[in-house]
Amino acid sequence: MKVELKKETNDLMDLVTLVREKINNNLRKCINTLIILDVHARDIIDKFVELSILTAKAFDWESQLRFYWDNAKNDIDIKQCTGTFNYCYEYQGLNGRLVITPLTDRCVMTLTTALTFKLGGSPAGPAGTGKTETVKDLAKALAIRCVVTNCGETMDYYSCFVIFAGLSQTGFWGCFDEFNRINVEVLSVVSIQIKAIQIGLTEHKKKITLLDTEMGLVTSVGVFITMNPGYAGRSELPDNLKALFRPITMVVPNLLMICENMLMSEGFT
Repeated sequence: MKVELKKETNDLMDLVTLVREKINNNLRKCINTLIILDVHARDIIDKFVELSILTAKAFDWESQLRFYWDNAKNDIDIKQCTGTFNYCYEYQGLNGRLVITPLTDRCVMTLTTALTFKLGGSPAGPAGTGKTETVKDLAKALAIRCVVTNCGETMDYYSCFVIFAGLSQTGFWGCFDEFNRINVEVLSVVSIQIKAIQIGLTEHKKKITLLDTEMGLVTSVGVFITMNPGYAGRSELPDNLKALFRPITMVVPNLLMICENMLMSEGFT
């Protein structure tokens, strides 16, 4: 592990040195993302050395989002805790990645566990804690398209149905921002639609029926809702809807780690 830590640290410093050179914007963006991922890798190995973790069965290792190449099926397996996911190969271009703090790590772990049990995830917390961003970042890691919808009082059961119909047939993820802004009477109908998708996933069905319409179901679909509790004019979620989502409480992220990362991406050692 100590040898690995030394290698990780050297690799990271090489990238930081590379940032200082005259390189074009695309390459700079690419290296910035690599730095973010490498800092995380270094921190993990650092933790393993500190806690002397030596087996692959240790929870500290199992709980990481890990990528394996499976020779038998000639494809990538993504594993975390008990879940195994497929890499989805959705082209995303050069987009940035979130700085991975222990908070985003725990949130991602809850989200992947929820997906393993064919449930949704529901990060809640104050504004600016990275609820939607963490869902989007996990989607980037799995290379799947994540469609974010900002919810409001104007959304009715039919507009939700149209979105769910699209998600279930494309297998994309849907992230519903400020979900508790939707009126309660609409939410109870929406919960039946989400439940139909989740039952279809659990029973490995190829087709499901939403609002008397039969449609295809792609297994990679995921539904996430983010909520901002404590604002006036927000409805409390009905219990039958709450049961379909794994709750996650988000707090203010670790700004120290984020600052360190930003300085490194600009070439500071």
